[in-house]
Amino acid sequence: MTSEHVPGPDGPTAAPAGPPPQIRSAGAVVGLEGLLGVAFAVVVAVRALGADIGVGNAIGEAVYFALIGAALLWVGWGLVAGRRWARTPAIVAQLLLLPVVYSLIGPSRQLLLGIVTGVAVIGTFLLLISERSRMWSMGLDLPDARGQAPGNGSAG
Repeated sequence: MTSEHVPGPDGPTAAPAGPPPQIRSAGAVVGLEGLLGVAFAVVVAVRALGADIGVGNAIGEAVYFALIGAALLWVGWGLVAGRRWARTPAIVAQLLLLPVVYSLIGPSRQLLLGIVTGVAVIGTFLLLISERSRMWSMGLDLPDARGQAPGNGSAG
């Protein structure tokens, strides 16, 4: 049974429509970042087993990237599923990826990869901090108890 209204303490109110498209798009990118982190962890672990380097350090690095990747997958899922808690960790993750973008473009001299990564990181960050996303994250997109749309009520 689908319902357009959810009963509230003062009568029926409109059901939330879910997260705005900006949030779902950002969630997809954050999820992709998580998948890339897990894939990188697998590559590091496989290379460590076949190389003459310190296996312990490489496995530790692989576990680190696997945990970060798994966390990003969870946050990406949270955004796509419309969980308001996921916005803040996604914003922090994008800010923490900015030095990676700098490193790719600057010292590593991987210009194309750095530009693509920068566009993804900055674009996702902008989606997450857009006005509509901010309003959604604070629940200000919901109608008030009188059933009025946000911003249409009188101050009181």
